Amino acid sequence: MNARGSDAIGSDDEILGELVQLAREDGARQLLQFEARISADQYRGLYAAVRHHVPAGAHVLDWGPGNGHFSYFLLRAGYRASAFGLDPPGVAAWLTDNGWHFVEGTPDEPTQLPFDDGCFDAVSSIGVLEHVHERGGRDTESLAELVRVLRAGGTLVCCHLPNQGSWIEALADRIGGHHHHDVRYTPAQVRQLFTDAGLEILEQRRYGFLPRNAWARVPAFLADAAWVRWCWNALDEALERGFARWTQNHLVIARKRATVSR
Repeated sequence: MNARGSDAIGSDDEILGELVQLAREDGARQLLQFEARISADQYRGLYAAVRHHVPAGAHVLDWGPGNGHFSYFLLRAGYRASAFGLDPPGVAAWLTDNGWHFVEGTPDEPTQLPFDDGCFDAVSSIGVLEHVHERGGRDTESLAELVRVLRAGGTLVCCHLPNQGSWIEALADRIGGHHHHDVRYTPAQVRQLFTDAGLEILEQRRYGFLPRNAWARVPAFLADAAWVRWCWNALDEALERGFARWTQNHLVIARKRATVSR
């Protein structure tokens, strides 16, 4: 059973709307990306890519689940979801009633995963890989572990990987006091990182030209209005195509090769 009390598989639109409702019902869940529907819409491309590349019913590891929002999507979309993190599930613990399995790692071991080789059909890194250095790890070593627990032919989904040329990151650096990433990647660095790990890239693109989370400060009747969302999303997509170099993030979908050279 999912958090909305139904076993039916939800559409992307339904799931995004539910996460916005869950964020507003209980701030303790810390679903900060879902405090406005326009903000939530930043995950539309991710959801579509997952449904396209990961077969329904697949067992997916949500690596570093944070507040649990992507695990919620997986469960509502008909996948089997497990998660691994170095901190207790905390704000994501509400998912345990919905078939969610969480494994807590050891803080002094930032890389190794306590799973057998090839035990997952897919693995996701949603805004995590760029932070592993903060816990004493390295992105290359963490990616190697994700590939190890992924079955041959399985899919790795990486989203919200910071783009080196992002104007939003550059502005946050300059004005201070705003969240920004110390580690950012060029498209070439992303390709090298993933191919060196034994992955075949199926889809790679940069996205997110316009800011999203600031819409949480706009009255809900406006931030949730269908026509406002349509306009913002259409403008963002147009700017992504024309000014990809300055967008905020990378999305990468990759397949584990049958054999990985070490």
